[in-house]
Amino acid sequence: MVALVTVAPPRWYASLLAGPWPVPHGAVLIVLGGDVNDNGILGETSYWRSVFAVVAWRNGSWRQVILSGVGKTTLPMRDFLVSQGVPSSAILIEDRSTNTRENALYTARFVRNIPGPYVLLTSDYHMFRAHRAFTRAGLAVTPAPFSDVLKVFNDPFRRWTGFLTLVSETAKIAWYRAHGWI
Repeated sequence: MVALVTVAPPRWYASLLAGPWPVPHGAVLIVLGGDVNDNGILGETSYWRSVFAVVAWRNGSWRQVILSGVGKTTLPMRDFLVSQGVPSSAILIEDRSTNTRENALYTARFVRNIPGPYVLLTSDYHMFRAHRAFTRAGLAVTPAPFSDVLKVFNDPFRRWTGFLTLVSETAKIAWYRAHGWI
C-alpha cells in the first residue's frame, strides 16, 4: 500500500470525484468555505478556493460571488477576494453553514431571490458530495471543480496527505448517503 500510494497515487479516484471540468459560466459563483487557521488566516483549502474564485471572476462575467460557510472562514475569504480586485459589492456571504449539507441548504434559501444560473466552485475531491448535496437541497448548480488533491499528487512528499484526504472524503460520502443527504 505504501509503495502504491507513493509511486502511483489514485489520481483516477480524485478525477472520478471531481467529475467533468467545464469552463465555469454563469451569473452567480458559489464558493464553499474550507478551513481557517487559529489566528484567523485562511487555511490551505480556503486559500485555494479563494484563488480559483478570483481566477473565475477575472475570466467570467459574474454578477455575484456567494461565499458559503461559517463567518470565521468566509470573512477572510472575502477579504482575499477584495484584495485581488473582486468588488466588495459583488460579494455576498452566507455565514451560518458549518458543513457541506448546511452549505447546500442555507445557500439554496439564500439565493431564493437572486436569479441564476449558479456555478458551484469547490475542490476536486469535494465536488461529488457538494454537487449532490446542492441538488438534494433543490438548487441546480453547474459544478466547477479545481485541482486541489490532484495537484498534491504531483509532489511525492505530499501524496499521502492527498490519499488521506480521499479516504476522509469517501467516509463523508458514505455518511451523507446513509443519511439521505446526497
